[in-house]
Amino acid sequence: MRPPQQEITLKTFTTLAAATALLTSASAYAAPLVFFGEDEGLGETIALSSTPNADAARNAFLAALSGQNVATEDFESHPYTTSFTPGTLNVDFGALGTATLNQGYVTNDPYAGRYATSGAQFWETYSSSFTINFSSAVIGFGFYGIDIGDFLGTVTLTLSNGSEFTVPHSIDNPGGSVLYWGIVDTETPFTSVTFGNTNAGADWFGFDDFTIATAGPGNRIPEPATLALLGLGLAALGAGRRGKLSRA
Repeated sequence: MRPPQQEITLKTFTTLAAATALLTSASAYAAPLVFFGEDEGLGETIALSSTPNADAARNAFLAALSGQNVATEDFESHPYTTSFTPGTLNVDFGALGTATLNQGYVTNDPYAGRYATSGAQFWETYSSSFTINFSSAVIGFGFYGIDIGDFLGTVTLTLSNGSEFTVPHSIDNPGGSVLYWGIVDTETPFTSVTFGNTNAGADWFGFDDFTIATAGPGNRIPEPATLALLGLGLAALGAGRRGKLSRA
């Protein structure tokens, strides 16, 4: 039979280990975070040389994903179309999985205020809606939107987890504006995002640099119940130490 102090220490270690294991595997406990920034355009024929407000929103979005798995699609590796006919595009996010987009096309034609925010190619659509379906659930999604709203169209977003958003824009004219919108939701991951256009056909939208994120290892916010259990484990550890001292 083990001496009493060793038994107390073993029980304490078991309790603390169980609490630590739950802490590591606990689901996130945080409300969704939304990021937004917008820069006014210079008209239908001039691309912005810098987008400080949109870039600041993107940087904040990426900072919120520190420690998570992140990948970006910039559309540079895909064949571009000259027919402007909506179709389907398969996207490879590497280790984070794949995705499928519909009701749009890849173009390298900077036209009527729409252009790439990185490289030369971007995703363009004039459909009433299009959806990006992910092969694995994601906790973060962000994008640049170009020339949004110059013909009074608004982007709406519907996530597969039931969340719905209207992407704000305060700049209708002139064309060529750039915005960034992103969401981080570690509590309710989602597998698709449906984009809506409230003035489809009249207002054409450009999009670029679709970024997704999946949960990284050991980077979760514990639930209150888990914190309480961890506290019990630490209290038991203190009791075990007192027991050892009293038997010394």
